[in-house]
Amino acid sequence: LAASLFSKVHLVGVVGTDFNQEHVEMFHSKNVSTEYLQHQKGNTFKWGGVYSDDFKSRETLFTDLGVFEKFNPIIDASKLECPILFLANIQPSLQMNIINQISNPSLIVLDTMNLWIDNNYDELIEVIKKSDILLINDEEITQLTDEIDLELAGFKLLDLGLRYIIIKKGAKGSLILSKDHKIIIPAVSDIDVYDPTGAGDSFAGGFIGYLSCNIKWNLESITAATLYGTAIASYTVSSFGIDGIKNLRLDNIKKRVKLIKDLMKDF
Repeated sequence: LAASLFSKVHLVGVVGTDFNQEHVEMFHSKNVSTEYLQHQKGNTFKWGGVYSDDFKSRETLFTDLGVFEKFNPIIDASKLECPILFLANIQPSLQMNIINQISNPSLIVLDTMNLWIDNNYDELIEVIKKSDILLINDEEITQLTDEIDLELAGFKLLDLGLRYIIIKKGAKGSLILSKDHKIIIPAVSDIDVYDPTGAGDSFAGGFIGYLSCNIKWNLESITAATLYGTAIASYTVSSFGIDGIKNLRLDNIKKRVKLIKDLMKDF
């Protein structure tokens, strides 16, 4: 939904018989193609957890893979012209499966989480080597590299061939790292956090959506994309689920981007 504010989106995924058709129709109304969304008999993936009072940590209560457990994505790459490939937070083996099916991506952006770092470390490293940009939070990059210093952790991963790393730090904003640059992006201040679930996904959607509108992917456009991702994520955390972004407009986002730019003057 976040990426569709900027560009045509092709959703790759799987849902079960419990998935409401009205959500599929909503995708269609938002410029999101569901050609590669599979419908299988069984339950859709579910996750449940509890956040700490300050939202800085969370405890997973259950993870039910459902039909996602045996998901085998099939994509007709001939229909896609140099797409931006976003490898969302799924098993590294599935991420590599997608990479192997898309022969002409213009950019590969990768997300991951602690579960795959713990259980699929070697596979994840191989996916990182195939990617251009890694989106990761501060706890995850420390876990992945055994390095507490975020900059040192980032440089370890840049040595694997990444062009940029965006380290998300929650209420402390984010950090953009490349071989030659470091840029600090503040978070939106004075907002009420209601539900942080999906904030990273909407950040990624805004990030890649903005990049899809730019010819050159340099430090300037990466920084601007991070600003837009941050702005959209701030709407996500202020409401439950997708309520904060399903009717979001670009002019609202631009106002919040300007607010973040003003905050950057203090850094």
